[in-house]
Amino acid sequence: MTTGDLFDLPPAPAGAARRVAELRALLHHHAHRYYTLDAPEIPDAEYDRLFRELQQLESDHPGLASPDSPTQRVGGAVLDLFAKVRHAVPMLSIRTETDIEASGAVAFDARVRRELGLADDAPPVEYVAELKFDGLAINLRYENGVLVQAATRGDGEIGEDVTHNIRTIGQIPLKLPADAPPVLEVRGEVYMKRADFDRLNERQREKIDAGLKNEKTYVNPRNAAAGAVRQLDSAIARQRPLSFFAYGWGEVTPVEAGGPDFGTQYQALLTLRSWGLPVSDRTQVCNGPDELVAFHRQIGALRDSLPFDIDGVVYKVNALALQRQLGFVSREPRWAVAHKYPAQEQVTRMLGIDVQVGRTGKLTPVARLDPVFVGGTTVSNATLHNLFELRRKQLRVGDSVIIRRAGDVIPEVVGRVPPTVVRAARIEGADSEAAIDQAVAEGSSQRLAPRDPYVPNFRMPRQCPICGSAVVREKGEVNHRCSGGLFCAAQRKQAILHYAQRRAVDIEGLGEKLVDQLVEAGVVKTLPDLYRLGLTALAALDRMAEKSAQNVLDGLEQSKTTTLPRFLYGLGIRHVGETTAKDLARHFGRLDGVMDASVGQLLEVPDVGPIVAEAVHTFFQQPHNREVIEQLRACGVTWPEGDPAPRAALPLAGKTFVLTGTLPTLSRDDAKERLEAAGAKVAGSVSKKTDYVVAGDEAGSKLAKAQELGIAVLDEAGMLALLSS
Repeated sequence: MTTGDLFDLPPAPAGAARRVAELRALLHHHAHRYYTLDAPEIPDAEYDRLFRELQQLESDHPGLASPDSPTQRVGGAVLDLFAKVRHAVPMLSIRTETDIEASGAVAFDARVRRELGLADDAPPVEYVAELKFDGLAINLRYENGVLVQAATRGDGEIGEDVTHNIRTIGQIPLKLPADAPPVLEVRGEVYMKRADFDRLNERQREKIDAGLKNEKTYVNPRNAAAGAVRQLDSAIARQRPLSFFAYGWGEVTPVEAGGPDFGTQYQALLTLRSWGLPVSDRTQVCNGPDELVAFHRQIGALRDSLPFDIDGVVYKVNALALQRQLGFVSREPRWAVAHKYPAQEQVTRMLGIDVQVGRTGKLTPVARLDPVFVGGTTVSNATLHNLFELRRKQLRVGDSVIIRRAGDVIPEVVGRVPPTVVRAARIEGADSEAAIDQAVAEGSSQRLAPRDPYVPNFRMPRQCPICGSAVVREKGEVNHRCSGGLFCAAQRKQAILHYAQRRAVDIEGLGEKLVDQLVEAGVVKTLPDLYRLGLTALAALDRMAEKSAQNVLDGLEQSKTTTLPRFLYGLGIRHVGETTAKDLARHFGRLDGVMDASVGQLLEVPDVGPIVAEAVHTFFQQPHNREVIEQLRACGVTWPEGDPAPRAALPLAGKTFVLTGTLPTLSRDDAKERLEAAGAKVAGSVSKKTDYVVAGDEAGSKLAKAQELGIAVLDEAGMLALLSS
């Protein structure tokens, strides 16, 4: 269509013209946030929705077409901080298939066959199917086998020179083999693996908690990777674990000048791999639409288990001759398409904040949402993790928020969406693109102003919403917890399973499935209810024969005779493991002594510090917990008690041991019990404070570290000799 043709078109309705202007302002703004600032405000799915709306309006009203529309260019801009690089071959984007079902692959194949003029009975078209990585597109230029330049895509024509940062990525070769062509531009994606991203954000949180200014956490791995690549200081990129996959090429020395003679896309990718460039193992050749559909489904099933983020797959016609025949339309090649999966992030409104109590007693703030379809299901609640995360994200009831759900992972609130640009754009009198752009600029300055981290419309409760016990948060901890472990209904199953385990009072036959039935049927509400069970009630449960029920009752009867350390451990007091339970029993001799001890008296116990002492004291100060213990005693649960053990009488008091490998005659638990009975502490890792390492067969890194530190190493016979002496 020529400029003259535009004057012959009927004028578009005023509402359509205004909406087109709004959408262009919105898309320009969000493209700038995403591509240039690496700080997106909305999920990709929301951007795609706005983009498709603009495409449809421009299609319905051709008179509104404009060369500066976002639909006419590749997203991205060049920062003034970096040297500009003009791409020898433009880095264009590819079309996105709007049908996210497997049928989208069939629609793409039908378009390709139609453009090629193939008859219905013609052989299937061969494609290359790839993953659509969620990272930053990069062009690597090699001359005479040496990496001389790396540039971002930018606006497709001009990118940014980021060579200094790309050189820090170990997967990218700085020199290619001798058979590489004199000029080769490799195109691919710089990305960050999820595990590396999680570790990076954890380090960022530590910096924020330490009071360091100008630090932040990152919204997603793509954002973190892009931010690392577009840094002036390459030391920052070096600190972030970036990865790379190659999937295409730009300028290449022509065949007649000694360049490679590629016939297919797949052949070219294999050649890139032979030159040392990483190409995804998931890339494969597919014949016809059925195999594309199968690939789409296969990768969809694997999506959440991949070590990196993808938001879809990409199909490309394999034969390069057919690619040239198909050519391009506007900004997109006809021979390729991006086929996306259901969005894992969406925007909705946070209607309120509730608090859930987990089976370990942790209190978690949960966002109550305006229901939204995300990650393949409708989500109406999403975790906010803890109060400090809620404050860090500066969330408020009533905010528009980004919800993320991947696979079976619990939906979470990623962050807030500032007041939309539409609100800034729809001001009275903003009838032109210039006026709307001005409104966007003014709205952005207000939108980015930081909030007070205090959350005015939410407070963590002081009492557990389930059982009414005191809610506590230990010093240095981010999580609030219910202190009524034995009484709290939310912690009922966990409390029973912990109490019944082999290292605690050891109730044989009381497994997780049986506990689930007992609790869900309301038969067992607290630990003492276990000892009130009768044969009839047990035998009435699903898959519970009379003999099995009797075995459980026998196990319960045997468990009534236990030891004080086992009973203390079985109570599930936070931070009280087997060793601490033994220390408490040895120091006080009697349960009442532990229950009535002050924090100061608890601190006198060897290896009990302030956090453990506070946890033990808080537990026994809860009337509910004391009541449960008295009822257990009334049910006949007993243990030997006596005077506190004199510390000097224990031959290995004050000594720390570490066990590693397989011992000839003793199990790890047996060896640990013998050492602890002699007063020793058995630790899980070797340090300078370790006195002895007891090593058996196939001892690993612990033995090596002990030898490195010069720590005494004993075998089983040496340990037994030490105990007997």
